[in-house]
Amino acid sequence: MPYNTDIAAPSLKPVRLPASATFLLPRWGLVLLCLLYILPGLIGRDPWKNDDAAGFGIMWTMAHGGLNDWLWPHIVGQLMPQEGPLTFWLGAICIKLFGWLLGDALAARMAPLCFFMVGAISVWYSTYLLGRRTEAQPMQLAFGGQPEPNDYGRVLADGALLIYLGCIGLLLHSHETRAEALLVSLVAFLLYMSARYVKTPSLRNACMLGLALGCIALTRGWVVPLGLWLSFFISFRLLNLQTGRSVRHLLIAVGVAIAIISLWLFSADAIRPFNSTPFDGWMDWNYSQLALPGYDSIKYFFKNGLWFFWPAWPFAIWALYAWRRQRQAMHILLPLSFVIALSIVAFLNPNAEEGALLPLLPALAMLAAFGLPTMKRGAINAVDWFSVMTLTTSAGFIWVGWIAKQTGWPAQIAKNAFKLAPGFKPEFSLIAFLVAAGATILWFLLVFWRLSRQPVVLWRAVVLSSGGVILCWLLLTTLWLPWINYGKSYATVAQEIAQKLPDSAYCVETNVSSAQRASFAYLGGIRFAGFDDSQCKFVLLRAYAVKRGGPAQYPEVNGKTKILWEGHRPADRDERFRLYQRVK
Repeated sequence: MPYNTDIAAPSLKPVRLPASATFLLPRWGLVLLCLLYILPGLIGRDPWKNDDAAGFGIMWTMAHGGLNDWLWPHIVGQLMPQEGPLTFWLGAICIKLFGWLLGDALAARMAPLCFFMVGAISVWYSTYLLGRRTEAQPMQLAFGGQPEPNDYGRVLADGALLIYLGCIGLLLHSHETRAEALLVSLVAFLLYMSARYVKTPSLRNACMLGLALGCIALTRGWVVPLGLWLSFFISFRLLNLQTGRSVRHLLIAVGVAIAIISLWLFSADAIRPFNSTPFDGWMDWNYSQLALPGYDSIKYFFKNGLWFFWPAWPFAIWALYAWRRQRQAMHILLPLSFVIALSIVAFLNPNAEEGALLPLLPALAMLAAFGLPTMKRGAINAVDWFSVMTLTTSAGFIWVGWIAKQTGWPAQIAKNAFKLAPGFKPEFSLIAFLVAAGATILWFLLVFWRLSRQPVVLWRAVVLSSGGVILCWLLLTTLWLPWINYGKSYATVAQEIAQKLPDSAYCVETNVSSAQRASFAYLGGIRFAGFDDSQCKFVLLRAYAVKRGGPAQYPEVNGKTKILWEGHRPADRDERFRLYQRVK
C-alpha cells in the first residue's frame, strides 16, 4: 500500500506507511555524510575578509592574552561588545589545545566543527524523540505491516538531518568562526531539551533548558532566548502540561539562564578589564536588534528566506497542511512554536542580516521531516527533478569554470575568472581533483539509483537535494579553494605592510575594519595600538571611498607624515590602504 495517500477522514491520521518505507541509513553513513559536509571549507585557507576573520581575531587575541582579554572581547585593542563571548571562548580554547599542532587558524576552526556536530546530533535526536510518540505514528494498516515506533522515529530523524544538511543558508555560516555557527547549534540543542522536558517534565530537564537559554544569550544576546522562553508558556499550555509545575520550571529555567549570563557580567564588572565593563556595549547591541516590524525587515525575511530555507520550507508548509487536524500534537506544535517565535524576532530585527534567519533552520528541518510521509508522489518527483536539474547544472558550471581556469579554454570563462582575481596563478592539486571527481561520480550513481529504482524509503524525497548541495560545496572547496582564498584573504597586503615596518617595538593607529585588523595582526604580525598606547609613530588608513577612475579618498592624519606604502588586494578594486610614518 503506498504511504502517500490522501487523508481519508478527519478522525484519521494523515500518514499511511508500510514498514518497507523505513529503511534506515547506517550510523556510519550519517557520520560520514556530516564529515563530508563540514570538513571541506575548514582546511587549507586563511581567515576570510568578513566576520570570519573578525571572529578569529577575537579568539586569537584571547588565546594569546590574559584574563582581561577573556572577559572583554576585543581584536588586538579594538573592543567588540557585540553579541557575546561564548563562541570566542570555545575557539580560544581550541587554539590553546591544538594551535601548536594545526596552526592557530585551523585550530580555531575546530570550534565550528564541534558546533556543527552538536547541532546535527540535536536535530536528529529531537526528531527521533518526537517521531516515536504515539500521536506521530502512522495509521494501523488493515493487515499489519506498519513500521515499529523506533524505526519510524529513526527514519524521520534521518530525513530531518538530510534536510538540515541541505539547507543552503547553513552552508557558509557553519564553516566560519563567528557567533552564528554556535547560535544555530544551541537552538537545535534547546529543541532537543524541550522535547526531553515535555516527555519528562523534571527539575533536571528544566535546568537544562535554562543552560541552553543562557548559552544562547552568551552567544548572541538575550533577544532570541527571550522570544523562545516566552513561546514556551504558550506551547506548554497547549500541550496540556500541568500549569503550576510548568510555570515553576520555566521560572527556574530563566533563573539558570540569568545566572549564567551574570557570571560573565559580574566578573567583568568586578575586575573591570581595561578600566571598563562590556555591559553597556553588550546591552546597546541587544537593543539594536529590536524595533517595530517594518517593510524592509519583512521584505528581507521573505525575499531571502526563499533560498535560505530551501529545501526545508516547502516540506514544512506541507507538514502544517497535512497535520492541520492534529495541530496540537507535540511533534507539530513544538517546532512550530520555535518557528513562530524566531520569525517574530527576525521581523523585529531592523538590521538586514542572515544571522536573524539562521536560528529557524533546526525547527524548520524538524517540521519538514513530518511532512515527508504525507507528500504525494508527484510533489516528491517535482522536488527531485528540480534538485537534479539545478544542482547538476551548478556542479557542471563549477567543473567548466575550473577547466577554463586551468587550461584557458573556454577563453571567455577563463578571462572572467582571472579578471575577478588579477595576479592569481592556477595551481593543480591531484588530491583535490581526485576528491572532486570521486564526489561527482557518487552523485551520478545516487541520481541513477533514485531515478531507476524509485525507492519507497521515506527520506528519498530529500536525498538528492542534500546530496547535490554537499556536492557543489565539495567542488567549490576543492577545485576552487585556492582561487576563493586568493580573493578573500588579506595575506598579501599584510605581508607587504609588515615589510615596511621596523622589527623593533612600535604601534600602529588605524581605521581599518575589525576583519582587516584581525587579518593584518595575524598574517602580518602587525602590532596595532593597544589600550595603553598614546599617539603611535605609524598610521595605517583605509580609504573611505574609491571613485571609479579617480583617486582614493583618505581621512586626514594629524601632524606631519610621510607615506611609506600604498596598495590594495589584487582581487579588490575598491579598497585602498596607505601606511604613514609621523615625522618630527
